Amino acid sequence: MSSDKIKKLIFQEVSRGVEMNNSIRESIAKKVAWISVWSNIALTLGKVIVGWIGNSDAVFADGIHSAADVFASIIVLLVIRVANKPADDDHPYGHGKAEVIVSGIVGIILLLVSFYVVFEGVVGLFHPVESPNILAMWIAVISYIAKVLLYRYSLNVAKQHHSKAIEAIAFDHKADIVASIAAAIGVLLSIIGDKMDVQLLLYGDKIASIFVAYLIFNIARQMMGESFQILMEGNIDEELLKELEESIYEFEDVKRIDRVRAREHGHYILVDVRISIDHFKTIKEGHDLGREIKATLMKKHDNIQEVLIHLNPYYPD
Repeated sequence: MSSDKIKKLIFQEVSRGVEMNNSIRESIAKKVAWISVWSNIALTLGKVIVGWIGNSDAVFADGIHSAADVFASIIVLLVIRVANKPADDDHPYGHGKAEVIVSGIVGIILLLVSFYVVFEGVVGLFHPVESPNILAMWIAVISYIAKVLLYRYSLNVAKQHHSKAIEAIAFDHKADIVASIAAAIGVLLSIIGDKMDVQLLLYGDKIASIFVAYLIFNIARQMMGESFQILMEGNIDEELLKELEESIYEFEDVKRIDRVRAREHGHYILVDVRISIDHFKTIKEGHDLGREIKATLMKKHDNIQEVLIHLNPYYPD
């Protein structure tokens, strides 16, 4: 078999791999989103009901946050299919940014939730308070354990499949982890304050709800900032750019790299490369080199979906 046919087969294999990865990503992302939906529905009902009956603003606020998580997970489910659609005439670079938009929307939802929670907490500081029920603390502890497991699972899947949508779900769980333990501590302090007749400790639940709002705000800010960076097509991490350059320089025919740029497009990356090769090389030789470089980069980095290579003539000094 000729070298040209071998190169063509390698390139076709890489292209099929990209399509297969997209199908697998969609299936796994749906699974993660559905797990998040049902777990958050259960936690929302538990925390809202117990927080209301048990007189705990912190646990009730945490329940409102979980309700926002349910909404966020449903949005992710609706967008996953769109994000994994192949490129078409109207969207030649694919639909990956749909995931980035979802991540931004989730960030906005969490931002609004944080404003609501801090408002309720501050208002509560200026009213007489009663000690929460011990059941409120236990539901917060259960939520903490569940969210630690969900966060680790979701983040691991997000990293494996380079999914911004799943990463958004993971960040949601991360906000709930500290929020739940803060709620549990706030309830415990209020109960201790009631038993020991320490008025200041009675406000522990209210203060905890404000702290929960602060944590939610930080997660929202991080998600919105990252989404904005990607939508503005900021460059990727410097270390990854260096890895791309090292891979390109492995080809002896590449005399100089004039420019390497790359941008995230949701769960995948688009790369633009300008290289210089000997000026006497034929168009076919340059074309074959470009295809080899493209196939190599896509094989080494499964989140690279497109590599555009521009060739410049190289003249020795």
